[in-house]
Amino acid sequence: MATGALTPPAEAPTETLLEFPDNFLLIDLCGEYDRNLTTIEESLGVQIIRRGNQLGVLGEAEARHDAGQVLQALYSRLEAGRSLEPGDLDRELRMGPELLTPQGGDQIELFKGETARVEIKTRKKLIEPRTDAQKAYVKSLFDNELAFGIGPAGTGKTYLAVAVGVNMLISGHVDKIILSRPAVEAGEKLGYLPGDMKDKVDPYMQPLYDALNDFLPGKQSAKMMEEKVIEIAPLAFMRGRTLSNAFVVLDEAQNATTMQMKMFLTRLGEGSRMVITGDRTQIDLPRGMNSGLWDAERLLKNIPKISFNYFTSKDVVRHPLVAAIIEAYEKDETN
Repeated sequence: MATGALTPPAEAPTETLLEFPDNFLLIDLCGEYDRNLTTIEESLGVQIIRRGNQLGVLGEAEARHDAGQVLQALYSRLEAGRSLEPGDLDRELRMGPELLTPQGGDQIELFKGETARVEIKTRKKLIEPRTDAQKAYVKSLFDNELAFGIGPAGTGKTYLAVAVGVNMLISGHVDKIILSRPAVEAGEKLGYLPGDMKDKVDPYMQPLYDALNDFLPGKQSAKMMEEKVIEIAPLAFMRGRTLSNAFVVLDEAQNATTMQMKMFLTRLGEGSRMVITGDRTQIDLPRGMNSGLWDAERLLKNIPKISFNYFTSKDVVRHPLVAAIIEAYEKDETN
């Protein structure tokens, strides 16, 4: 009887063993029902086994190395007393641990002498930019009287700008916050909405209310708006004003016309800071009408003390699917 060659036993997967001295922090690292470990396993194609205060990582060498880097970076974050949210895990998986050490010299030189950590203190919580672009953006908001944040949805352009505004208000650097955005359908369609003018334009302003409520207690926010310390208004309401000692944010600036943008930019008064945010891929203006954001970028990019900060899909901090959707559309536009 012919005998075939014996099949050698399959090799056991090679394991990398990681030790974490603080069991309480290790629990936070693993997440509820080990969901953080599951996310890492699915993303990197590894298997993670917990043994006491150790984690065994099984898989290909490169995947084990990447998983170890992610786990060590997240544990270091917890050791520093910082929270660990799904967005932090997603950022590490998509962008890697190189963000823990800022690149580019003093590009991200920080306010308290720490080069690897940027924080914005508000009344409700501490806000931490998660990517290099976000850190550079926040620094530019503190350093420049006029700053632009340009990039796709979900990259934190408006959220971080409002956070910096709240920080500067509660620290006494400005006397008020003014948040504005174009009401693109401010013509006949608004007329069909019920209520007075405030009721008609509030739906357009809702994202600004949402951001603000994330940083200030509800009663305090309402009181400040009642006293006009915080104003949320359509872009058209800015005409004729001089905005002094204020932190001013224009959101969705891609939907401002060239004349509206010029009008808004020339409102800047003494002691004020102005932030313009927008996404050039989501222009809702009528066909043939130029975006004021595009014109401002073209005309002002060489003026000193005006900063332009750009974001990509890598800076998306919403649901991970948002980054994938943006990348798919960007890829389609280049084909």
